[in-house]
Amino acid sequence: MERLSFEEIVNAIDGKIYINKEIHKYNYLSTDTRKICKDSIFVALKGENFNGNDFIKEASGKGANLCIVDEIKFDTKELNSNTSVILVKDTKKALLDLAQYYRSKLDVKVVGITGSTGKTSTKDLTAAALSSQFKVFKTKGNFNNEIGLPLMVFELDNSYDVAVLEMGMSDLGEIHRLAKVARPDIAIITNVGISHIENLKTRENILKAKMEITDFFTKECVLVLNNENDLLATVCEEKYETARIGFEGKVEYKAEDIEVNENSIKFSVLDGKSREEFYIEVPGRHNILNSLLAIATGRILGIEYDKLKSGIKNLSVTSMRLDIVKCGSYTIIDDCYNASPDSMEAALDVMSTIKGKRKIAVLGTMKELGEESYNAHKDIGKYAAEVGVDELLSIGEYDSAYKEGFNNNKGFKSFDNTKEAGEYLVSNITHEDIILIKASRSMKFEDIVKELKAKNY
Repeated sequence: MERLSFEEIVNAIDGKIYINKEIHKYNYLSTDTRKICKDSIFVALKGENFNGNDFIKEASGKGANLCIVDEIKFDTKELNSNTSVILVKDTKKALLDLAQYYRSKLDVKVVGITGSTGKTSTKDLTAAALSSQFKVFKTKGNFNNEIGLPLMVFELDNSYDVAVLEMGMSDLGEIHRLAKVARPDIAIITNVGISHIENLKTRENILKAKMEITDFFTKECVLVLNNENDLLATVCEEKYETARIGFEGKVEYKAEDIEVNENSIKFSVLDGKSREEFYIEVPGRHNILNSLLAIATGRILGIEYDKLKSGIKNLSVTSMRLDIVKCGSYTIIDDCYNASPDSMEAALDVMSTIKGKRKIAVLGTMKELGEESYNAHKDIGKYAAEVGVDELLSIGEYDSAYKEGFNNNKGFKSFDNTKEAGEYLVSNITHEDIILIKASRSMKFEDIVKELKAKNY
């Protein structure tokens, strides 16, 4: 974290000085008292089940030199002699405002990534591709919302050349606020599906929300688009540059000669001037598009193809996302992090490339689909049958939709919870079975993965 003065912080967050001590040294910012260390800034956020303003004494005791609060719920006498306090109207807004100011002090190129699916995979691929020429920071885990993204910005300093920041949303205005903080020089939109359609009602509104990533663009900025997505293919902007990727049509970066293997993809990139072959150790046809987005970003930043190839060899992927695990004689595809129609189809596609005897898909609920929920789950059941799934096991409220789509009563089973499904699998898996485990993160399907890994015969 680069140096910030007490006065800069007060001005950036439009705060009122409540306590001003002499020690104004800040090396770290946290919203969690469990992570407070010496010379920290503590921002007291409120949630449904907690109020950070209740923990000022604890934060001070652990080394916070500055606490930013929107309620006074402490006795001044209980605080460490080094702890200053700034009072604001809203600590969540203060966190965003301070992150925006801090970003303005950094000489770092920012690549912002949003989309209905594929954000994290594209983030991982992009960070790897750029790493051969630049010192790169990337969003950790799923720190991609109005609390997580500012925390990632505060982990930056001017030793980095590029920051690859993931931006998530569930409604209009959220990406706008994130873009105001991050000020991306290059923005990537992976796709526009029906995730969050419960809030936004139409895919056109989802596109509008994703396009907020360009709200603070200058004419020097570049928007990188997946032209295979029907709505992104309609985007037409003259205020800044665009670069499109895809399998066909008028795109700047096209993939041909495609091979999709069990654990890897191989394809050639055509950019109108040259043809370059890439071999990448990630599964799935969808990852060809994610890789093209990363490659296009690297080229925009002036990286030669050879360096992009060497950078991608350093790929480090986020866990629980299409993680193929060999457990003795059977194979688990662990994709427990999230679930949407696009990512469900991508995971089923990957399973179809793996050789084995039986293909078993354990699928849970796809959240935030609103009125589209039943049909979306039904369509995934149908798709599972089309790609050769032998058994479909369902947990959640849309069992009947999966069953109707799968249309195979003998091969369909539903369970009340992950424990029951795990016990069934452990008792019934046989040699060379392929088992896909996928659901929204809140359903904790990783518990099933743990049981299967424990059996491992």
